Amino acid sequence: MSGTAGTAQAQPKAAPAGLYAPSSLVLAVGQGEEADTATMQRAVTLTCTPKAASGSHPAASAACAELRAANGEFARLVGKTPGMACTKEWKPVVVSVDGVWQGRRVAWSATFGNNCEMQASLTGGATLTF
Repeated sequence: MSGTAGTAQAQPKAAPAGLYAPSSLVLAVGQGEEADTATMQRAVTLTCTPKAASGSHPAASAACAELRAANGEFARLVGKTPGMACTKEWKPVVVSVDGVWQGRRVAWSATFGNNCEMQASLTGGATLTF
C-alpha cells in the first residue's frame, strides 16, 4: 500500500473585527429594604454595544450613554442631596442592577426611605428612571 502521510498544521484564526466586552443588565425597582427580599414592582433589560442599545428599557440609548459617561459606576447616578422635599414616611424602595457591564459582573443596589426620596435622588437621569 502506498499513500501519503502528513501532519496537518492548524492555521491561526484572525480575531473578529467586532469584538467587544458585553454589557447586558437587568434593572429593577422593588418595595423593601434589600434587593434580595424586596417585592419587585418593575424591571427592564438593557444591552449596550458600541453601535447600539437595546432591551425593554424605555430610553435604552440615553441609559447606555449615561452609563458610559459614569464608567459603569451606578452610585454616580444617584444624587447626594435630594432635589425636592419629601415626607419622612418609612416605606423603603430599592433599586437594583444585576448583570454584566463591559465584561465585568455587576450587582448594585440602593435603598431609599420611600418612593419620593428615590425620585428626588435619581437626579432625572435616564438609566434608573424607568
